Amino acid sequence: MQFGYVKFHFRWVPTLLLALLIPLFVALGVWQLDRAEQKREQMRVLGERAELPALEFRGPIADPESLRFRKLRARGTFEAASQILIANRRQGNRIGFHVITPLRIRGSDSRILVNRGWIAAPGDGSPVAAPIPSGEVTVTGEAHLPSPPALALHGNPEAAKDWGRHWPYLTLELYTAATGVQVLPAVILQDPDTIGGFLRLWPRELPKENMHIGYAIQWFAFALIALVLWLRLSLVRGSDGGSAV
Repeated sequence: MQFGYVKFHFRWVPTLLLALLIPLFVALGVWQLDRAEQKREQMRVLGERAELPALEFRGPIADPESLRFRKLRARGTFEAASQILIANRRQGNRIGFHVITPLRIRGSDSRILVNRGWIAAPGDGSPVAAPIPSGEVTVTGEAHLPSPPALALHGNPEAAKDWGRHWPYLTLELYTAATGVQVLPAVILQDPDTIGGFLRLWPRELPKENMHIGYAIQWFAFALIALVLWLRLSLVRGSDGGSAV
């Protein structure tokens, strides 16, 4: 086949590569679009949950995922003995701690962790004062399901036992293993306007659909680039008489 001064020259190797790469790139692009749609649905569901009235906590949780972004309310007594501080939490230009305190729910043996907010680290290295309200309190706040950082060093139960009161991060499994206190599978991010806490500015980590759309565009672009390269390798210049030069 010949087009003017350009002749099509079939090549097996580029064609086989094209047959493998373009379907792969297109499939990956479609998968990323599907992931973006899933994130949009998650945002819709989480937005609806945030508008629901506070859920009263009284006992075990059947499905922790159903609580994500849900407003919770629990009444009970804070237990100072098992309070921990999550270190290296930043507010503006200052470094401090998040104060994590277990709340024993009234009328049961169930406990739920409450993040009571941020407190500045003393500049002189003195112990951190994180006083706890006495007696029964009512705590309201948004449900949070903590997870370890992407790179977690020494993140096993034995290591957590040596962390003392200052922890690098929090997971419920490590907390139970290190303290021996069984807790419900969620953390309450205490509302700013309730007593017994510190500075509370909770960023809401919404699902990010734009990231997946960007990835999809990249995969489709790779498929287009592969097609252009195949055409470039398959078309050769010919002379006026049609012979290749």
